[in-house]
Amino acid sequence: MDNPGWHAQRRAQKEDLYLRRPESRYEQTEELSPMRENFIGGFHLSPPPPSPGPPVPPPKDYIYTQPGYHIPQPTSITASQLTHMTAVERSQTLRVARMNPHLQFMVGPLLRYDTVDTNDIWHGAALIVTADSGSIYEPHPILTYTWDPDNSTTGHTRGIARSFDLGPHPADPHSTILPVSPALSSSTSNGDGHSKFHVGPNGKSEVVPGHEIWVYGGHGGTFTFWRFLIQIPLSHHEMAVTYTINSGQELEFFVPGRSQNMRWATYSCNGFSAGVNPDDFRGPGYKTGYDPVWMDLLAKHTENPFHALVGGGDQLYCDSLMREPELQDWVSKMKPEEKKNFPLSQEMALAIDRFYFNHYCQAFRRGAFARANSSILDPEDLQMAPVFRTIGARGYFFFLLFQCFINPEIDGISDEPGRHVSKSVIIGDQGPYVKSPSHSFLGYLGPQSYILLLDCRAERKKNQVCSQLQYEKVFQRLRQLPDTVEHLVVQLGIPIAYPRMVFLEKALESNFNPLVALGKTGTMGLSGFVNKFNQEAELLDDLNDHWTARNHKKERNWFIERLQLFAKMQQIRVTFLSGDVHCAAAGVLKTLKIKNKPEVAPAVDHRYMVNVVTSTFFKAEPFLPNGVITMVSSLATKVHKTLHHIDTDENMLPIFQNETNGTSRKQKFIMGRRNWCQVDWDVGTGDLTFDIRVEKEKGLGQTVGYSIRVPPPAWTRENRI
Repeated sequence: MDNPGWHAQRRAQKEDLYLRRPESRYEQTEELSPMRENFIGGFHLSPPPPSPGPPVPPPKDYIYTQPGYHIPQPTSITASQLTHMTAVERSQTLRVARMNPHLQFMVGPLLRYDTVDTNDIWHGAALIVTADSGSIYEPHPILTYTWDPDNSTTGHTRGIARSFDLGPHPADPHSTILPVSPALSSSTSNGDGHSKFHVGPNGKSEVVPGHEIWVYGGHGGTFTFWRFLIQIPLSHHEMAVTYTINSGQELEFFVPGRSQNMRWATYSCNGFSAGVNPDDFRGPGYKTGYDPVWMDLLAKHTENPFHALVGGGDQLYCDSLMREPELQDWVSKMKPEEKKNFPLSQEMALAIDRFYFNHYCQAFRRGAFARANSSILDPEDLQMAPVFRTIGARGYFFFLLFQCFINPEIDGISDEPGRHVSKSVIIGDQGPYVKSPSHSFLGYLGPQSYILLLDCRAERKKNQVCSQLQYEKVFQRLRQLPDTVEHLVVQLGIPIAYPRMVFLEKALESNFNPLVALGKTGTMGLSGFVNKFNQEAELLDDLNDHWTARNHKKERNWFIERLQLFAKMQQIRVTFLSGDVHCAAAGVLKTLKIKNKPEVAPAVDHRYMVNVVTSTFFKAEPFLPNGVITMVSSLATKVHKTLHHIDTDENMLPIFQNETNGTSRKQKFIMGRRNWCQVDWDVGTGDLTFDIRVEKEKGLGQTVGYSIRVPPPAWTRENRI
C-alpha cells in the first residue's frame, strides 16, 4: 500500500473487473463542444471579479515571498481605478479582442516550426480546428503576423513569470488581478490584426489565408482543419513575432537571430497511463495534475524564450479507445486468432475516428500545454487484423494532422525540393500496417546544429524499426548538411544506449511465467499485467520496442556504426535524444579503452555519442516503479561487449549525484521523477548543453537541473562519404 500510485492501481483494477462483467456498459468518448473564445491560446483574458482579499499563496509561489526577491509588477488596472472611469472607459479597458469574422474554435492555435532555408527564411505553420456550425468563413480565416527586424529581444529581462501570467489556474491567488489595460499594454492590436506598439518604421506584417486541409464529420457536426503557412526573414538578432487569427487575441512566439543557435525544450510521455490518478500529481493552486511541470517549462520560457519545442514519444495515451461501445464485440474476443479474423464494420471505423478526433482535441486544448503549443514553437501477426490495421492507420493519420500539420491526401508523398509543404520532411517507405509512408524530419536549429526527427513508428515491425529506404534517404540528406554544422541531434523516441533487460524479456515471453498466467485469468487483481490485444505481458510490449531488445539488436548496431562513420567523415558530433522509458537518464557510446593506454578524450572521439533520456512528463509506470528503477540502476554498470568489434564501449553516465533536495543519492544513473529538458548552445565553448529539469516535489511545479555538456568535434574532417 505504500507504493506510489497503489490506490490508483486498485481503482483501475476494480474498473477493469467491472468492465469485464457482461452487464457492464461501455461509454463512447465524450464529444467535445467548442472552446470559449477567452480560452483561445490556452489562457483566460477575463478572470473572475476580484475577491475581498487573495488567499495565502500556495507553496508553488514560495520564491516570490523570499527576502530580497522583487516581484515585477505588471501594468494593471485595479478595481478602485475602474470605479472612477466612465462606462465607455471601463468597456474599452476590459474589452477582449474579438475575431471578425467570428470563428468557433475546437482547438488551437497550434504552432509548428519546420526549418530555416539557405536564404535565412524561417518556415513554420499554425493550425486551428473550427466548428463549422458556429463559424463564419466568408472570407476564409486569415492569420496576421507582425515582426520588427530592428527590435531586438537580446538583453531584455522578462523576469520570472507568475502563474497568473500563464494560466489558467482558477485556484491561483493571483488570478483575481484584472487584465492589463490595452491602452497601457506593451503590445496590443488596433483591431485590424496589426500591432500598435513595438513596431518601428521597418516593421513588417503579413496576412496569410487559411488552407483547408481536412474536415471531420461526426454526430456533433463538421469541423474544419485550417493550416496557415508562416515565413519570416531572420534578422541579425532574435525577434518576437506576434500573430492573430481574424484580428482576435494577439499571441506571441520567438525566432532566433540569423547567426544564433536556438534555445529549445524537449519532452515526452505527455499523458497519464491507465491506473494512474492525475490528482496525485496536482499540487496546491493547480486545477489538474497536468499543469505543474508544464507551468515550470512556461516559466523558463518567460525568463528566456524558447525558439522550438520538441515532443518525443508517447505524447498521447490511447488505451481508452478499447472502451468505445462499437469495439466491444472485437475487444471481448479472448483468442488472438478471433481478433485477427474479426471484420471491420463501418460503425467501428467511425468510432475509431470519433475517438482520435476528440482525444486529440481534448489533449491539445488543455491548460498550460495549450499555452505552450500556441507560444513556442506492437504484436506483429495480430497487427494484420482489419481492426488493428485501421486503428494504426487512423492513429498515424491523426498524428500527422495534429502534430505535423500534414494531410498526405492533399500534400502528397514526394519530398523532392519544392514538392512538399514541409521543407524538412524526409518521406520513407510504405508502412506495413499504417498504410502510409514514414515521415522523418531534418530541421535547422542554428548554424552549428541540426535535429533529425527519425520516424521510428510508421515502418516498425517486430524485427524492424526503420526500412532500408528510409535510412538511405536520411543519410543522403545528412551528407548535404552545411559545413558550419557541428552538432546533429537524433531524436529516436526510444533510447539506443540504455541498460539491457534481456532476462526480463525471456521471463515475460515464457508460457510458464506465473504473473502472465494469473493476468490472463484476472486472478489476484493482475488483469492489468497483460494487454487486451494478445494476452501477452504489457511490459513485454514496451521491452520489444527498445533498440536494445533482441529483435532490434542487429539493426541498432548497424545504425550506430553508420553514424560513427558519418560523424568521422563530416566532423559532426552526434547526440541522441529519446524518452518513453519513464525516467531521466543519460547513456553514452565511446571508443573502447585499450589496456595500458589512456582513454580517448570526448572532444576528439568521433564515437562519443551521448543519449539524453527525458521522460516522463506525466506518465507514471504502473508496475512497481521504484522496483523497476532499482533494477535498471543495477544494470547500468554492466559491461556490454555488443559493439566491441567496432571498438565501441557503452555505459550510463552518473549524472544524478544528489536528490532534488540536495542530499546524496545512491542511484546515480536513473531518476524516476517527472522531467523535461532545455537545450542551448554555449557560444563560448561550442558545447551543446542539455539541462534535464527534474520535478523537485510532486505537483508543485518546480524543477532542479541536471546538466550534460556535449563537446563540439575536435577531430579532423575526412573525405566526404
